Amino acid sequence: MEKIYTKNAPDAIGPYSQAVKAGGFVFTSGQIAINPASGAVEAKTIEDQTEQVCKNLCAVLEAAGTSVEKAVKTVCFLADMNDFAAFNEIYGKYFVSKPARSCVAAKQLPKNVLVEVEVIAEI
Repeated sequence: MEKIYTKNAPDAIGPYSQAVKAGGFVFTSGQIAINPASGAVEAKTIEDQTEQVCKNLCAVLEAAGTSVEKAVKTVCFLADMNDFAAFNEIYGKYFVSKPARSCVAAKQLPKNVLVEVEVIAEI
């Protein structure tokens, strides 16, 4: 098992890694809309937060030697299911390979963000 870290994605805000490589796959932790340059959530809309989340995931996957094109499964958490269509619009620009996915509403997400996404990808 190998822990993955990149300065191009937010530092973990708890006792976990940005991602772990094991068994030919990379498992990312859930990424939220923290801008790694500032360490803060700057985006206010679901569209802008989803964009930042996807950029963070791309950075973590790249550090692990893979990419969103090799994603096999994503798990998506939305603070409000009314944001589902807007979320899908941005998510679809990144996950063009259409991996398997779960998308659920969460009562509250870390730092009161609107979206969190985790990925399992082939290496």
